[in-house]
Amino acid sequence: MKKIIYNLVNQFSVRKEKNPKFKILQEKIGYYFQNLPLLTAALSHTSLLTGNKGYSPFERMEFLGDAILGLIISEELFLKYPNYSEGELSKLKSKIVSKKMLALKAKQLDLHEFILTSSEAANSGGLDSILADSMEAIISAIYLDGNLEEVRKFIKMFILKDVDRYVKSDELIDYKSKLQEYTQAEFHNIPDYKIISETGPEHEKIFTIEVLINNKVYGRGKGGSKKEAQQNAAREACNQQNL
Repeated sequence: MKKIIYNLVNQFSVRKEKNPKFKILQEKIGYYFQNLPLLTAALSHTSLLTGNKGYSPFERMEFLGDAILGLIISEELFLKYPNYSEGELSKLKSKIVSKKMLALKAKQLDLHEFILTSSEAANSGGLDSILADSMEAIISAIYLDGNLEEVRKFIKMFILKDVDRYVKSDELIDYKSKLQEYTQAEFHNIPDYKIISETGPEHEKIFTIEVLINNKVYGRGKGGSKKEAQQNAAREACNQQNL
């Protein structure tokens, strides 16, 4: 099965030429690829695709990497916190595998310097989303090129390192949940999120969303996904209410 997946990724990788920057990245992460096209595919953003293939190697690797990340994080938390309930483990895991956390960790690796993307996508916003997706694609690439233990080393070194500090920081607060708890207690109602606009190409849209409570606007936010825009709108609403 793994060989079949690798053949698919290798066959449809967007660029196969050697990139001198990739040597620097491999030194940074301490893993050297036997099959460099896998790394190239993992860092070749969907915006580089020409024509209508109907699928993206980058997105397929992101999909696999997300599943692998979830498995390893679940196992590490299960072993590290033997007294945590299922609910506590789930909340902690959701913060660690969140787009915000992955984007933070990608920035520590200066991953933006290595991602191959169109100028349009790079300038249209949503960089955090691209960075997070690239981290998942790299996890997939390491798994396909090596094995699960090599991926575990990468995750423990570059995602789980100092994770407690980040989990407790303001950067990973779930503002949607925080706002909903407030509105249920204060207004016996839940927030309503409405899309105001969508801009940018289909593969890299920027959403603008307003959050309303009892038909009154409490905040507005933008993001590379609806979820990100909703979180930013909820953040503004929470700040206005001094929550």
